[in-house]
Amino acid sequence: MGCNNCIIRELNFEIRVEGEHNRRILPEVIHHFNRSGTLHNVTENICTIKESGARDFLDFCYDHMNTEGVKFRVQDQEWRPLSEMGTVLEMEWIDEVITKELITCHFQPIVNSNEEIYAYEILSRFKKEDGTIIYPNDIFTAARNRGRLYALDKLCRMTAVRSAAPLNKKTFINFIPTSIYSPEFCLRTTAELAKQLGVDPSLFVFEVVETEKVDDLDHLKSILTYYKEKGFKYALDDVGEGFSTIEVLLELKPHYMKLDMKYVQGVSSDPNKQKVAKDFLEKSLQIESIPLAEGVETKEDFEWLKQSGYQLFQGYLFGKPEPTPKSGR
Repeated sequence: MGCNNCIIRELNFEIRVEGEHNRRILPEVIHHFNRSGTLHNVTENICTIKESGARDFLDFCYDHMNTEGVKFRVQDQEWRPLSEMGTVLEMEWIDEVITKELITCHFQPIVNSNEEIYAYEILSRFKKEDGTIIYPNDIFTAARNRGRLYALDKLCRMTAVRSAAPLNKKTFINFIPTSIYSPEFCLRTTAELAKQLGVDPSLFVFEVVETEKVDDLDHLKSILTYYKEKGFKYALDDVGEGFSTIEVLLELKPHYMKLDMKYVQGVSSDPNKQKVAKDFLEKSLQIESIPLAEGVETKEDFEWLKQSGYQLFQGYLFGKPEPTPKSGR
């Protein structure tokens, strides 16, 4: 059993119509799409059409139907207003990025208290075929809108593992837990690739990204358990926001905990940030997790964090993300 969401196929749009006027017109709509070969399925007041017929339907709907009574969804997501359908269609470019693997990796150093390179965080960068840069927020927004988050996350993970293999050094790789249905199936390819490349799995640290709020703690635990069983390490980011209680952290037992940059930048002169940083440090040591401060940009902040007991550091002070790993001590 594999994950069909990792395979890029033509999108199907489920259309749900409500209201007497819309229901009266629906049979004609169904007849039209059946004739054009773009009808996929029909169930009562819901019809599923292929993307190739979606723009045609959108034009017809605005001309002849009560748009407030029409909802759509893709990939079993929540039902959405028709007004958002055009945005989903315009983001079709994400499919090309994934199928053609238009992705590269950048490397940002993570250093110890002696400023020696301990690891690299691998960050994905994207471009369209014409060379246009795609910003991370844009690409992940497009992936969510079109139900491609699963496929994009897999592409990022697999590309990062391949890029990390020649380094023979610890690397931090982001992943989106909500994109993973079943660790056994969705993450198996990652474990198999690491084994195929002959890389010690303990060199990989999979990091729960801060942009995804995890509501299902049991699901996250099953993912982290899978990684641990395969010999990988894992890190939690944005701990103060989503994983604030010591009980939760003891359940998850991350190997690393990252202090968010909003508490790092200016910490040397801000008593409020210092309190957060000290509480974070105490919490990480209590669960035997390695504390890592990210977003370090000044010597003053670095020295304060180092003197306070932080062990690892990341930020522009030590190096920006670059296409080639920075060499150092």
